[in-house]
Amino acid sequence: MRAAVFPAPEICEIVERELPAPAEQQVLLRVETCGLCGTDGHIYRGRFPARFPLIAGHEFAGVVEDVGAGVPFLRPGDRVAIDPNICCGSCRPCRRGLVHLCRNLAAVGVTQDGGFATHCLLPTRQCHKVPSHMPFDIAAMAEPVACCLHGIDRARIQSGDVVLLVGAGAIGLILLQLALLQGAAVTIVSEINPDKRAVAERFGATTVVDPQKDDLEKIVRAATEGAGPDVVIECVGGCQTAQQAFDLAGEGGRVLLFGVAPEEARISVSPYQIYRKEICLTGSFTNPFTHARALALLASGRLHVEELISHRVPLDQVPRGIDLLESGAATKVLVQPQGLR
Repeated sequence: MRAAVFPAPEICEIVERELPAPAEQQVLLRVETCGLCGTDGHIYRGRFPARFPLIAGHEFAGVVEDVGAGVPFLRPGDRVAIDPNICCGSCRPCRRGLVHLCRNLAAVGVTQDGGFATHCLLPTRQCHKVPSHMPFDIAAMAEPVACCLHGIDRARIQSGDVVLLVGAGAIGLILLQLALLQGAAVTIVSEINPDKRAVAERFGATTVVDPQKDDLEKIVRAATEGAGPDVVIECVGGCQTAQQAFDLAGEGGRVLLFGVAPEEARISVSPYQIYRKEICLTGSFTNPFTHARALALLASGRLHVEELISHRVPLDQVPRGIDLLESGAATKVLVQPQGLR
């Protein structure tokens, strides 16, 4: 098997390894498509806790090539998408149903080898079957969609709500579609990249704003008759945008911080405003019990992710894919370990 290995930060090597055999409750997957995520870039740059040397990549789908003992529901030839997050099942959060907050959380592509390889050895329970008609490129998008579904659940969007989305990368554009499916009456999208603003318009955003040129606060107040949005979703992960999200929320507003900010980042929050305006400030972490829902939604055709895929790269161009993503030139980059199709 061939793999893109990160032996240390800022280093990527293409290596040949012996094909592993699955043990009990494991499958060997031939990886067809693996999405590049901002987390992969943080790992590559040494800004995210990971186990080196590492084969990164946690958004992937492929074909089962071999199964170990005790695997009753998967057979060679089955098409599957991968939920990368592995909980222990024994700690207090797990036993309360908060598996995503597991104190011993492991993750494919972070703490164990992932999808930037022609093959990957996986625990059976991380595999979700996908319909035969679903392209692998779409199935690989199930992981980010699953994370976004958890975020939408946390945001508690109601029919008729005014929703402001700050940032329209792949995640923001998925969240925009989910907000519309939840019945948002008005959707305002703030995004600096004109191409991504154009996609937001095509997806049905009511108003798109260039925050570098336009007065976002003025536009939001005008669209809400001065009240402010019912829901604000921050998808950037920056201090300025997180502060903006809190400041713009209307009475009774819900603020979802979805973007991943640096651990040391801080914003200024007024306890009085939280009290007086009854603002609900919440976060969203990974994809607890939402992977199957994500695949069902993708299979239904009601969620469109094809247009988000801007680049496809072979295995030996993973660093280039990361550069494209970090520069803003790409919306979504897919790595295809078996070669470009």
